[in-house]
Amino acid sequence: MKDTIKLCIDALKDELHSLSQDIWSHPELAGDEKFAHDRLVDFFSQTDQAWTVQSNYKLPTAFRATWGPVGCWKGKPVLNVAFLCEYDALPNIGHACGHNLIAEVGAAAAVGLKAALEHRTDLPAPITVLGTPAEEAIGGKTKLLEAEAFADIDLVFMAHPGQRDVSFQPSVTVTGLTVKYHGKASHASAYPWKGVNALDAAVLAYNNLSVLRQQLRPEWKLHGIIKNGGLKPNIVPDFTELAFCFRTPSIKDISELRAKAEACFTAAAVATGCQVEIIYPNHSYYNILPNATLAQLYKTNGEALGIQFAEPVAHVAASTDFGNVSFAVPGIHPIFYISTDAFNHTKEYTEAAGAEKAQLYTLRAAKALAMTAADVVCSPDLLRRVREDFSLAKQEEQEA
Repeated sequence: MKDTIKLCIDALKDELHSLSQDIWSHPELAGDEKFAHDRLVDFFSQTDQAWTVQSNYKLPTAFRATWGPVGCWKGKPVLNVAFLCEYDALPNIGHACGHNLIAEVGAAAAVGLKAALEHRTDLPAPITVLGTPAEEAIGGKTKLLEAEAFADIDLVFMAHPGQRDVSFQPSVTVTGLTVKYHGKASHASAYPWKGVNALDAAVLAYNNLSVLRQQLRPEWKLHGIIKNGGLKPNIVPDFTELAFCFRTPSIKDISELRAKAEACFTAAAVATGCQVEIIYPNHSYYNILPNATLAQLYKTNGEALGIQFAEPVAHVAASTDFGNVSFAVPGIHPIFYISTDAFNHTKEYTEAAGAEKAQLYTLRAAKALAMTAADVVCSPDLLRRVREDFSLAKQEEQEA
């Protein structure tokens, strides 16, 4: 089966490269990935008529492609394996996080596993590909979770390009918020005492948080900007707005950091006489739950393909909405090297994500991902261990 996976992906390498190149050449911001959506829908609709494809699946730029021989598994319990594709870009710098390659990996792994399974009627394992938009903004996966897009999924796989190959890289929980201060306008020179200065509140809040950093755990992060600081220098600002992000290694810590920060925002309002609004989004990005069994399988398969794995970085500040998925379904989110020392979210990484030399590494990651899925599909014992790891990780997260 693993030989079939490798042969299939190699046979489709030109089509897969074309897929990622087209997405890379047409960068689209989160929620507006119409070209990428259509390109991926066409790929699964035209490459093989055996795929059932649903466009605009639960979100305008999400899709779902499914495969499974009709009727041959009647009465048997199935193991639904899912591969995820991301494809949103960043403002001004395009695919600086390599989401075009994530889409390629998801598509390649899915067609590779299908080739290995299509003649194995003894292995009831349908395959699902989910296009998950807007990772860089609203968290498309969180929206799809709410819409029960993962309700029938048993295992979920994706891989993300980065600076090294690691089978598991911890991520952080991140939540954003908007803070608005409401004061009272007045002439800043003639009668400033008639005003209530909302910019003073914003500056105090910003400085309060800067001081708070000294007392935080080293792995806790907060950072932000003043989005609106007033209209004219001779008018006491009656409205200001800040945007901040908070990051902690675990979801359990985020509420404590939020409470400390809220005290800073409230204190600034009290000191200046302003009214304050603290507005949280509808979702946070959770840290990724580890799955030791899946990580070891991916490492073993990757090493057989020539991947040289590095040790994961102990403390990272990166986040992903895959973390939310990992709390709902057992899964894996390895990082793969693409032959560049550039860092994600830079122009240099945009160039690397579109370079032809990234293809060797991208398709190698796809093969390792599909081979890992095949391992679990073929072994009830491995599946049991994967599920045990999942339950244990959730329990430890709750008890820590």
